[in-house]
Amino acid sequence: MHREDEHLLDRPGFIRWLLRSLYIGCGALLLAEIPLHRHAERGWEGLWGFYAVYGFVGCVVLVLIAKWLRTILMKADDYYESTEGECEEAQDRDD
Repeated sequence: MHREDEHLLDRPGFIRWLLRSLYIGCGALLLAEIPLHRHAERGWEGLWGFYAVYGFVGCVVLVLIAKWLRTILMKADDYYESTEGECEEAQDRDD
């Protein structure tokens, strides 16, 4: 039996079921492309599995860009922390 405070995504059996369902769904959608005729403007758009590969590459690129931006935009760990003395000095300057 499952504990009351255990979340659904904490169960390994559910995670396995969820991943298998996603894999089967992706495979079914990829196989559904076989009988489908595309009216593509460019030749490479009509390739089998093009949109699956295009979407995957797009997601990977977004993650890599986000990791790069994190290094630029990241603040120091103690950015919002300050000592009481610094707070009092800042208040004195504001007055």
